[in-house]
Amino acid sequence: MTVSRAPRWMCSYSPEVRTVPAGRWWNAVRVPVSLGALALEALGDESGAVIKDGYGGIMYWLVPPGDASAWRLPDVQVLGRGSHVAVPPLRRTAGPGLYWRVPLTHDTYWTNTDRLRTALTDAAAAAAL
Repeated sequence: MTVSRAPRWMCSYSPEVRTVPAGRWWNAVRVPVSLGALALEALGDESGAVIKDGYGGIMYWLVPPGDASAWRLPDVQVLGRGSHVAVPPLRRTAGPGLYWRVPLTHDTYWTNTDRLRTALTDAAAAAAL
């Protein structure tokens, strides 16, 4: 994995999972893996960093702070100020457990909020069929 430098909120040398407050550097969009896998496929190369909890069946997209906070989508929870997210070590890119499903590869690690919403909406519609 090539990372020019770790973002300020990321401890690049720690081998441990850290709890990071949401809402300051990013908001996290939390979805079940069943929905997230479809959305990730739809986003393709347009996805920013994604955390996957291999044990809990959850995926988290990072979006700009404050974004998506008004979303009301089924099975989607937006974590902003007052929430915390477990973040895997920078180099953990495979399970089991918590890992970067889409690793941090540059300083812009956010996913475009509008594209993510479209991908999640389409994924939910496809899953309902």
